[in-house]
Amino acid sequence: MANKSLFGSWAGALIPEADTRNDAGGPAYTLTAAQTLAQYAATGCLNATFYAGATAQLDRVLALTAEVTPEFIARTAVYARERGAMKDMPALLLAVLSQRDPALMDRVFDRVVDSPRMLRTFVQIVRSGAAGRKSLGRAPKRCVRRWLDQRTDAALFAASVGRAPSLADIVKMVHPKPGTPVREAFYGYLTGRKVRAEALPPSVAAFEAFKAGELTAVPDVPFQMLASAPLTARDWANIARRSSWQTLRMNLNTFARHGVFELEGMTAAIAARLCDRDAIARAKAFPYQLLAAARSADAAVPDAVRTAIEEAMELAIANVPAVEGQIYVCPDVSGSMLSPVTGHRQGATTAVRCIDVAALMTASIVRRNPGAEVLPFNWSVVPATISATDSVLGNAETLARLGGGGTRVSAPLARLNKCEAIGDLVVIVSDNESWAGADESRGTATMREWNRFRSRNPRARLVLLDLQPYATTQAAERTDILNVGGFSDRVFEVISEFAAGRLGDSHWVEAIESVAV
Repeated sequence: MANKSLFGSWAGALIPEADTRNDAGGPAYTLTAAQTLAQYAATGCLNATFYAGATAQLDRVLALTAEVTPEFIARTAVYARERGAMKDMPALLLAVLSQRDPALMDRVFDRVVDSPRMLRTFVQIVRSGAAGRKSLGRAPKRCVRRWLDQRTDAALFAASVGRAPSLADIVKMVHPKPGTPVREAFYGYLTGRKVRAEALPPSVAAFEAFKAGELTAVPDVPFQMLASAPLTARDWANIARRSSWQTLRMNLNTFARHGVFELEGMTAAIAARLCDRDAIARAKAFPYQLLAAARSADAAVPDAVRTAIEEAMELAIANVPAVEGQIYVCPDVSGSMLSPVTGHRQGATTAVRCIDVAALMTASIVRRNPGAEVLPFNWSVVPATISATDSVLGNAETLARLGGGGTRVSAPLARLNKCEAIGDLVVIVSDNESWAGADESRGTATMREWNRFRSRNPRARLVLLDLQPYATTQAAERTDILNVGGFSDRVFEVISEFAAGRLGDSHWVEAIESVAV
């Protein structure tokens, strides 16, 4: 008989050697520079994660940008902002572009910097020197001036909420040329110069009159500007009516505390806003943001509003694919998944954990695919009862309570192989930092178990959905394997295309490269 250590079965012979160790110390495969940059862009918030610090992430991203073309950097920045709704990483990539290719940065600037917060983040990153320069320079200044010129006076006044840098700081840096006497007066007011009240934009003049006690009606300005004002419940109700969808979602407890829901008609009005399909789409709402709203709502928030959040969740996951055939969804519920999904940041750490997002994505797939089987795992498969007829939020809460233990990404595949399961699509939602049960065999246990599964199911496909910004994977890229990162519902679009066989060998990178710039 031939030596089995040299001539193994085909299920192991096609497994590539693991070429690195992940941040947890387990054997893994290195992603290409383009794949890794895409991973960071879709999941990285430049905050400390369970295994990697913020500085290490920044260093990795900057090193990766040196290995890819400016066009790929631009496409990744646009993809991460427009389809992933990320904030820090698109701004960082835009800052890198300001050095690598200023003309290309100019072309995509308005698509990436689409809000006051994004403008402040971009300017902050450029001035930090992290991207290779400490001043804005000619091309970035031109882009910032264009951004200012495109906004109305009222929009710019609303944008003046926020610091480090403030809008006033930015105006002082770029010296925009006012197009009207009113804009000239506004810039003077913003930067501390003495300006006649009658020359100011109406929203600014009304705000100053309100502060001086000359106006009783609450002006239409961001409520953060009114924090110290003695407002009535009706004043707060008017603020709620004027608020954006995201502001409404994030301040339900504030409105409850100020008696808004006690006023006739306000509970119904706010509930209707929260589950408005068009408003949700315009807000680019992450499903996990609705989960955060549901979990953080105080007892004073009415049941009708809580029900509206659940209805909004059903709308937010509308693009989750219905896939033909048998699906297995495997959420990682190990200890590392208890860390915040957007990392640790002093004073601003999200209460939503990786396990919450994994549970939510699992529940969403089950909702759209009632025949899907769920296999939660840590170092082994963890029993759980999930029903497609239950609400998405209810199923997500059930799964999120399972947290703890080591990480063995191969565990659900091993269970499926033990049962000789038949299936078409396996989706593993994890941070991919597998280490439990690692040995010195060829490749990773995940690749070995997947090859065994595919020997029974030759048309099956595997998706590893990574929720954290790490540079390795447990399954090497292949025509039947997709490595994709992110925690917006947009990743479902890519999964759907992959499951239907409409993505090529480059998979996720191909989706990013399809972005027009």
